[in-house]
This record gives sequence, structure tokens and C-alpha cells, in this order.
Amino acid sequence: MATRSQTAALLVVGALALAACSAGGVKPSSAPQSGAKTLVIDTSFDLKTADPGRTYEPTGLFVGKAVYETLLTFDGADVTKPVPALAESYELSEDGKVLTLKLKKGATFADGSPLTADDVVFSLTRVRDMKGTPSFLLDGVEVAKTDDTTITLTSKAPNPALPYILPNPALGVINSKVAKEHGATTDAGDKAEQYLNTTSAGSGPYTIESFNLSSQVVLKANPKYYGAKPAYDRVVIRNVEAATQKLNVQRGDSQVALNLSGDQVTGMPANLQVKKTASANVIFLLANQDSSVSKTTPNAKFVEALRKGVDYAGLLELAGEGSTQAPGIIPSQLLGALPQDQAAKRDVEGAKAALAASGLSNPTVKLEFPSELTVNGLSFQPLAERIQANLKEVGITVDLAPAPVTTALDNYRNGKEELGLWYWGPDYPDPSDYLAFLPGKLVGLRAGWKDGADKAVSAAGDKAATTIGDEARKAAYADVQTKLNASGPFIPLIQPSQNIVTAASVTGLEYHPVWTVDLADLGAK
Repeated sequence: MATRSQTAALLVVGALALAACSAGGVKPSSAPQSGAKTLVIDTSFDLKTADPGRTYEPTGLFVGKAVYETLLTFDGADVTKPVPALAESYELSEDGKVLTLKLKKGATFADGSPLTADDVVFSLTRVRDMKGTPSFLLDGVEVAKTDDTTITLTSKAPNPALPYILPNPALGVINSKVAKEHGATTDAGDKAEQYLNTTSAGSGPYTIESFNLSSQVVLKANPKYYGAKPAYDRVVIRNVEAATQKLNVQRGDSQVALNLSGDQVTGMPANLQVKKTASANVIFLLANQDSSVSKTTPNAKFVEALRKGVDYAGLLELAGEGSTQAPGIIPSQLLGALPQDQAAKRDVEGAKAALAASGLSNPTVKLEFPSELTVNGLSFQPLAERIQANLKEVGITVDLAPAPVTTALDNYRNGKEELGLWYWGPDYPDPSDYLAFLPGKLVGLRAGWKDGADKAVSAAGDKAATTIGDEARKAAYADVQTKLNASGPFIPLIQPSQNIVTAASVTGLEYHPVWTVDLADLGAK
């Protein structure tokens, strides 16, 4: 995760990487009915709750997507254009402040009751005012019912990102009548989580059969679902460490493995399908601009030497097939991503010349990174070692300083790292989420880049934030990244591969940067 949630997510991921239990021997809690199709999915749990108003962890969003429907969604893996879901249409006002949505008819909850505009208003207001992890998604957004089929979302400032935020499963619509009977409110006194961890109050194609935070979640097809019936009657999602995921999918104990590294998917048998695609995580270097932290890294020519000295092709080789170089800080899947022809290229002589122009003689810098954290199965240690060797060739000595996630996070979060190696994943698939990298913003401050440090970059960011229309926004965010690459303290490196292995019987699987996999899209043959 990113802006508000990245710290917590990293801590959880780091802990899971160390302590994930092997559930290779776990079997579905009860045998499937005769003739029913059961899908078994192995993943490494990052899961805290099934309450959509509180969930913001990857496994929770994956489950939530299947159980709760949102006003808008995305078509397959394409996150560049929101499409209708519970809303049949939507329109953003010319000033970008009012989003009007028309509800489609016929949607029902799992108990068969109709889904209404009142349910939508309650659900979204609950997320915003309950002050759970995803509350920030609707900060400053007023939710109102205009009539029985019309909802308006009004923001004080232009909010062109809102249609891209609404597909998040945390904004799933719940059955307000049932939820209120079990303690749901629209304030911090809400007590419905325990109920929502055991019972489905959504309108999605699946309902919750059983829910265990540490071992497995079992979903069953919603018999009252008003849409197309899902291909699988039952889905068992198990918490399994990566090495066991590989064994299970190879021997047919599972049909999907979600968390394998590039090395682990090499040489898979021909009867399995391997989907390799660039994840939405961008791994980057930061060079601290605070002179009290470093006398070296604030030097613009030194940063230029870093940018030209890194062997990006070598990092891709380490990351494996399916990974891609990151031309800018916005990942390739999102609106406004820079094209590959704008990606930085290694230029050893240019790096040496920039270092000479910096006036620094044989500089030594410390590179900090989390030691036990992996991103898409990729460890930071070999990346750091490769960067160290690259920069040695241009005259920069890099001392590696790996640290446990908690220690590394503290230094990163507090802006104390001279050089840092980190990653960023989208809170929501909209380029506005990456304005955090600008001077004075969240990640900018982590690099010691204070407000006013680069007026041209800040002005480009201010313009992009209020630009309306897809094409205009695409150009505005490309301009932000071009300026950021030219004078900013961040060096985008790579997007590691997301590797998913499935049995030949599973069809229709597409990796999604928000909910990983949409179970309703999966087919069976």
C-alpha cells in the first residue's frame, strides 16, 4: 500500500515473510457437494478482517471483491477507465467537484432484499466516518441521495480521481438494515465487524461460508446473486507459504498459487499455466536532500551520477521474466505512466562526468533497506548489492545497511536515510496517489525534499491534481514525472513481476493491482 497504509502494510508483510505458517496440509473445511466445482487458491495471507469498511490488506481486498459490489469497477486488468457496476452510469461535473451516479435496477443482497440508494449512502458514509484504515479514500467527500436511483458525491476541491477510487472493495455496499441490527453505525462507535467476519451482507457473486484470519477463508456461490452465476460453487483460499504453494499446485492439491517468485515459477510442468506480468509495485532509490542528513546526496550532480550509473538491465535480470523497468514513479498500468522509451539508460561515462562536475571526490554513502522484506518474491538484498557494484564502477562507494523492517521503516518514515531502497504500491489506481512524491508531500519529506524545494515540480503537481479529462490528465501526470526525473531525488528502478500459476482447468485469470484476482471472472474447463 502507499500513502496512509504503506507503513502498516510493510510491517504486516515483513512479519508474514518471517512467520507465515505452512498450510500445505490444510484441506477444505468440508467436502464439496457432489457435482460442485471447488477452486482451491493458495496465497500468503495479509488479512485482518472481512468488514469492507475496515479492510485494506491485499487478501482482504481479494475476498471483499468477491463478496461485496461497488458502484464502479474495472474491466479485467484495465485500470485506466472505471466502468459501471452497481451504478449503471456516472458523470463528473465540469469543475470536477460533483460525481453523479445512477443506480442500476434489480441488484439484491445475499438475503434477497433489494439494494437501495439508502444502502449506498450508509455504506460510504460508514467507511468515511468510522475512521478505519480506508477512511481516507473518501476524505472530504459528501455522500447524498438525490432520489431513489441517484447518488451524488461532492468534494470541496476538484476530485477527478474519485471514479478510480470507488472500485476499491473497501467501498463495497452493505445491507444497511441487517448491518445496523448487528451494531453498524456511521461513526467510530461501529460494532459490526464481528458479525461481518462471519456473515455476508453484500450483493456479490459469493458469500462467506467460513472465515479464519490465520488459516483459510471459504466462499460459496451466492444463490440469490442477480448477475451471471460464477463458474465455481465454492472457493477455498488458504494461507500457505510460497515454497508449499509451489508444491501444492504442482501435485494438484490447489489450482492457483498467487505468491511465487520468478525463480519458483521457472521450469513449471507443461500442464500448469504461468502468468507473468509486471506488478504495480515500483521499486525506487531515494537520495536525501536534507543537508543535516547528508552532505553528499543533496548535490544535484551526484543524483545525476546515481541515475546514470545504475544498470537497469541488470536489475531486470535479477527480477526475472515479467518484470519491467519503471520509466517514472507511476506504474505502467495506470493512466499517466511514462512510455518505455523515456526510461533512464545506463551511461557510465556520463555518470563519471556528472560526479566530476559535482565537486565530490570519491564519495561514500550509506544505502538503507529492509533486510527481510520481499516484494513479489524479490528480496532487496541482491538489488542493493547490484546497485553497490554499479556505482563502484563510476566512483561512488556504497555501504550497505540492511535493517529489520521496523528499524528501516522508522528511518525511512522520519527522513533519516542518506540513500534508501524502497517500493510503492498504489492505494488506488490513479496517478494522483503519486503526488506524494512531490516536495513537502509524504514521500517527498521522507527524502528530505521540503515544500518549496522545486517550484517547477510543485507547480506541475498542482496543475495535474486539478486537471479534468483522461487525455489532459495523462499529459499532466507525464509532465510531472518528466520534471521529477530531471530534478527530483527519486530514481525509479523496476516493477517486479507478479507471478501466478494455475491449473490448466482455470481460465480468465487476470492480475489486478487492487484486488489481485476477480473470482467472478474465473472460468472452469
